Amino acid sequence: MSRIVLDAMGGDYAPEAVVQGLLQALPELKSSVTLVGRESEIMALLGGKLPPNVTILHADEVIEMDDKPLDALRKKKNSSLVRGIDLVKKGEAEAFVSAGSTGACTAGALLSWRQIPGIRRPAIASTMPNKFGQFLLLDAGASPDVDPADIVQYAVMGRAYMTSVLGRENPKVHLMNIGEEPGKGNAFAKACYEQLKQYPWFAGNMETKDVFKSRVDVAVCEAFVGNMILKTAEGVAEYMSSIIREQIPTNPIAKLLYLPLRKVMAPVKKQMDYAEIGGSPLLGLNGVCIICHGRSNPKAMKNALLQAELAIQHNLQDAIRAELAELQGSVTSVASVG
Repeated sequence: MSRIVLDAMGGDYAPEAVVQGLLQALPELKSSVTLVGRESEIMALLGGKLPPNVTILHADEVIEMDDKPLDALRKKKNSSLVRGIDLVKKGEAEAFVSAGSTGACTAGALLSWRQIPGIRRPAIASTMPNKFGQFLLLDAGASPDVDPADIVQYAVMGRAYMTSVLGRENPKVHLMNIGEEPGKGNAFAKACYEQLKQYPWFAGNMETKDVFKSRVDVAVCEAFVGNMILKTAEGVAEYMSSIIREQIPTNPIAKLLYLPLRKVMAPVKKQMDYAEIGGSPLLGLNGVCIICHGRSNPKAMKNALLQAELAIQHNLQDAIRAELAELQGSVTSVASVG
């Protein structure tokens, strides 16, 4: 049985949303779960009784969203985040799920678990909806100030996740840029293009206006750009939802006319709901880490747990290692031919 650690104190609505999400996930989970946090608060939410395959590790400190990540990791050794990450380091669990501070979670997992050999920087991979289903965007915020070689590694990790966990065969990779032509972008984008173009899975540049309406498997970029794309998409989705709600008529007769439209819009609303995904994997480390939105509700936490279990079942780290080995082999082949 696989083992997942759940940060009970992470997120704006913790521990209530976290515990409720766990309870919703339990009928579908095959893994055991360790809740890390303030035991008395957790037990009260569980009604004083632990469900099967659930344990609690008491941790009385909490890393807040406005804490400086590295300072918090040093000063709050008994926080739910630090102790949860440590369980994976000790081999007592395979995955860690948290809606707490992204910076602290990223730094803590990196310092504790270290990178998979061949990976220099981890990346947050966000699954995003588009006209043809879903695509993977990375880096969505883990590692600022990277090199073009890191972007190639993001492509490798994105392909591994898309293939092993999401089941898409031979995924292609696009580089996010301000134009489709090879010569577009700043010096960094041009350097990334030059490194990526030697691989058969590279499909060229893509503009942000096209990423939601075109066939895309994996889209790579630096963390600053990726996080801007992610948050802009979230903002547009929230804006569109609010506009639709405001337009719902208040007249009883008009409401009846609106009912058919609600049925049409329901799948769209579901596709735009971040809670349907659950969280974003932090790729490139020796452990599965699912980083959830700070505003995660119980449904998001439930889906994050199921996502973590799926990554464990499909041996995500081994998939990344295999993709790296293939990449190194292809580089050797290109060099020998040249």
